[in-house]
Amino acid sequence: MARKPREKSNSGIYHIILRGINRQSIFEDDEDRQKLIEVLAKSKEMSQCRVFSYCLMDNHVHILLQEIEESISMMIQRFSSSYVIWYNGKHERCGHLFQERFKSEAVETDSYFLTVLRYIHQNPIKAKIVKDVANYKWSSYSEYTESGQIVDKEYALNMFSDKPDEAVVRFVKFLREANEDICLEIPRIKVNVSDDDLRRMVRQEFGIDAIKICNETREKQDIILKVMKEVVGTNIRQIARIMGLSSTRIWKV
Repeated sequence: MARKPREKSNSGIYHIILRGINRQSIFEDDEDRQKLIEVLAKSKEMSQCRVFSYCLMDNHVHILLQEIEESISMMIQRFSSSYVIWYNGKHERCGHLFQERFKSEAVETDSYFLTVLRYIHQNPIKAKIVKDVANYKWSSYSEYTESGQIVDKEYALNMFSDKPDEAVVRFVKFLREANEDICLEIPRIKVNVSDDDLRRMVRQEFGIDAIKICNETREKQDIILKVMKEVVGTNIRQIARIMGLSSTRIWKV
């Protein structure tokens, strides 16, 4: 079946989601998260696009941006490839990390722009990671309230007020409002054991990083996977996500 053509935005503004292949994690630690932000900053500079917000989750990334000269496809390809090369080198792995085709939606109006802006920053709240957007380190929230590094924040802040201090106050209030915003979604996986907890279990029990299981013998892989499948509160998709393996491979063990 042919792919559906990507929706073209007349404004050039898009809400983009990049997600890990087979829903696997795309970060092992905070160094990985910091590196992805650095790569985003460099890719923005090279493509001359505008970035309005971002949020890093365990197995996906949200970005709100506007293409100027270079298409979003070219920019995202450069951005994702650069991060994957670094990530694979650090974690001694090979192969794909992101799903081949990123998801996107056109953002054509100011009202929907603000909806997406809030939705992206509230992702960690909906995932029950934090209770306040200000408490999540890996989003662009602090770039609006403190100093900015990547985000072109004036575009959004001018929608709240032409007075900088007042605009920030209104921005913060808007982002904390309860809402039923529905934007570009990916299925959420409900688990009782966090990805970080499961990674710690693998390190403590077997002395390896979960993402490096592919370097082990088939026999040892099977032993590890059998043990992980017995952990109460986890599931096959979560194990696949943190280990970079297919769900089928784990299911057959």
